[in-house]
Amino acid sequence: MARMIRSEALHIIAAEAGRGELTFPTNVAVAARIHQALDDPDCRIETAAKLLQAEPLLSARVVALANSPAFNRSGQEVTDVGTAVSRLGFRAVRSLAMALVTRQMSGASPVPAHREMAARLWQHTAHVAALSRVLARRVTRQDPETALFAGLIHEVGAFYLISRANDYPVLIDSEAAEGDDEIEAAIGNEVLKMLAVPDTVAAAVQVVWAGYLTLPPSSLGDTVLLANELAPVLSPFDSMPEWRDKSLAASVDMVIGKETLVEILAESAEELASLTKALQF
Repeated sequence: MARMIRSEALHIIAAEAGRGELTFPTNVAVAARIHQALDDPDCRIETAAKLLQAEPLLSARVVALANSPAFNRSGQEVTDVGTAVSRLGFRAVRSLAMALVTRQMSGASPVPAHREMAARLWQHTAHVAALSRVLARRVTRQDPETALFAGLIHEVGAFYLISRANDYPVLIDSEAAEGDDEIEAAIGNEVLKMLAVPDTVAAAVQVVWAGYLTLPPSSLGDTVLLANELAPVLSPFDSMPEWRDKSLAASVDMVIGKETLVEILAESAEELASLTKALQF
């Protein structure tokens, strides 16, 4: 029997996704329920804290994020989930809940190479999310929390493909062919719909997938795409890493107000490092 090629596997998965037959690991459902509960406008901080405590990994990240310089302007450390939620606000906590959904989507593969790919993809995602928040605030003047959320989910389609690699190893073992990007985007769009991602955020993620950066960057999509290109850890799905030998910040440096992009990133280095670390599931 002829070996299946990558495009064939993608077409099968895209057809399943189009019929609403997306398959997620069971632990994704738990994190998704937490995210949905936090969407309730009547949800109280005490209720949110109890929900988060049922998911220890998420609880730890909530406290870590609340203590990062990005959110802890006073320098006063918090040690409990309730206080952390109060400091962060529900929007940031919902973003973390969706981040856990995204991270867990890859599942616990028995194949070490698949687990390593998922770990590297999440490292890339954490850098992009942190950069998106800083760039939104300092460069594009977009809402920082929305940019953080968009950065956290911009690789959701890739995580889903990793979760299907046990069924179709060719998804990981073979290089992308011409036309694969369009199929992957179609799969990613179905995942975004299944997760009920707001249209404005979904549109921004689609800008990242399309890869067309407007200079100077101004939109939410530009924000996340620029962050994606600036991230020091590349996505393992990146098909063109060779052109990034030099810092993109240097090659597309621009003046923003009285500062340059390079200066803004240098000034934000501590914030970026702590935020990236806090987002590491």
